[in-house]
Amino acid sequence: MRTARIARKTHETDIAVEVNLDGTGSYDVATGIGFLDHMIEQFSRHSLIDITCRIDGDLHVDQHHTTEDSAIAIGQAITDALGDKAGIGRYGAAYSPMDETLSRVALDISGRPFLVWKAAFTQERLGEMDTELFEHWFHSIAQAAGITLHIELLHGENNHHVCESIYKGFARAMRQAVTLDPRKGEAIPSTKGRLGG
Repeated sequence: MRTARIARKTHETDIAVEVNLDGTGSYDVATGIGFLDHMIEQFSRHSLIDITCRIDGDLHVDQHHTTEDSAIAIGQAITDALGDKAGIGRYGAAYSPMDETLSRVALDISGRPFLVWKAAFTQERLGEMDTELFEHWFHSIAQAAGITLHIELLHGENNHHVCESIYKGFARAMRQAVTLDPRKGEAIPSTKGRLGG
């Protein structure tokens, strides 16, 4: 099983994350931010990556550090669990409809982190979470996991639907990318013989 555990403690957050890339989409998430919990749970369920994510963060300041560090820790755990990335699909893409909303997510576990974000929200908060933090969450996980990540909202009006569509699309694209292809065997999915830089 491709698993990893990250423990990360700073003056801003105390975080413990575990992932199993070959899981069933089970989760145990407690970040202290209800809507963020809901989105990480959606990511776990639809990617089939088991995730435990527990954070004690400085929410008395704001939600920034908790949001950022959850993404960093999950991204680092995914990278550790992938090891040398031998045999993975590497690429993933998904269109994700949710009622009136449609988003498109495409990614490459390339080792070259980059985020293209073409989505916007029309309200400042979802639940108690600042909507400006969603772009930052995806930027942080792309950096930590070494993912080239393109996210585009094609259309949508309901802010909850927009956010959930993006997270579910990200999940389904990641599921494709981390899945082992038996035809590849132990081959690294790059003509360079390694992924990154």
